Amino acid sequence: MQHLLNKQVLDIEISGIRKFFNMVADEKDIISLTIGQPDFYTPEHIKNAAVLALNENKTSYTPNAGILELRQAISKFQETNYALSYNPDSEIIVTTGASQAIDITFRTILNPGDEVILPGPIYPGYEPLITLAGGKAVHVDTTKDNFKLTKSKLEEHITDHTKCVVIPYPSNPTGASFTTNELQEIVSVIKDKDIFILADEIYSELVYDHKHVSIASFADIRDQTIVVNGVSKSHAMTGFRIGYTLAPEWLTKHMIKVHQYNVSCATSISQYAALEALTNGKQDAIMMREAYKHRRDYVHERLVKMGLPVDKPAGAFYFLPKFPIEKMNSFELGLQLVRKGKVALVPGSSFSSLGEGYMRLSYAYDMDTLTRGLDRIEEFLQNEELR
Repeated sequence: MQHLLNKQVLDIEISGIRKFFNMVADEKDIISLTIGQPDFYTPEHIKNAAVLALNENKTSYTPNAGILELRQAISKFQETNYALSYNPDSEIIVTTGASQAIDITFRTILNPGDEVILPGPIYPGYEPLITLAGGKAVHVDTTKDNFKLTKSKLEEHITDHTKCVVIPYPSNPTGASFTTNELQEIVSVIKDKDIFILADEIYSELVYDHKHVSIASFADIRDQTIVVNGVSKSHAMTGFRIGYTLAPEWLTKHMIKVHQYNVSCATSISQYAALEALTNGKQDAIMMREAYKHRRDYVHERLVKMGLPVDKPAGAFYFLPKFPIEKMNSFELGLQLVRKGKVALVPGSSFSSLGEGYMRLSYAYDMDTLTRGLDRIEEFLQNEELR
């Protein structure tokens, strides 16, 4: 009876990341540098807030958009950190992670046939949600532009069907991030067009050499922009599943309808934990950020010494080095690294075809794990013929 299923569901596939892990799951003695989540525990004061919420029986439904105190904390956090002003009563929705925030955004703004521009290589979670909403993903090659969407490339790919441009910076899988001037170039292209911007800023607290600048801070395009963020990366709270959207009131009032029928509300206990994170945990990300920066610099030095072409990431906790492969593709290289090198990286093809030839390395690991993993990569490169 498979022919009776939703065609759009049939057309999407399990992510390449998951396919790869399923194939190597039984391999022994592997050092994995794959996971895209903080290796730090959730801070104690946040966990205590979750326990307190349980003990105080805060286990019922909340308002669809989230408890007002959390929306107020989000508003204040965004204004203090990124100079963004959003009304907690009407312009903020608390979601079940950033992924659900992206989903309700696409399902609100897309009609069948609408195109969404994605700068690739890119996190694989956008395209299936675009497809399920009836849209079409249009990938733009950024591999020759330091993994950043440029004004000229954007202009080349805008058509009469373009409905949205995704600005996912800092980037997974590349770690690339925009400067103010680079964002201004993008704004100059979009500001006079009927095109939305989805700004995925989940890694905004993990920018190392300059302060993160949100594209929503440009007044010319605020009314066209939906910002997606959350506490997963900034406060090591991936399992709490708290994200949020920031969007103008006229748009939020329609997004909340999709959100309401999708999940009703984010988990109440997690909302109170996130409230603690954003009110009393403003310093939590600093320690993590400094640790990641130290690891970034170490990994970059090692990869360069191995002779692998690689851009030094400005944010997040990923590298996307290019490997000198001619006899195999990146998925096959990933299998060889696991079986012969005993180290796991994510094949670049998991991040669209534009990632072919690259491998994603996460440095959200302690220094000992990173050192041993990089030693194995180096030994593999010395002993294997890839060309």
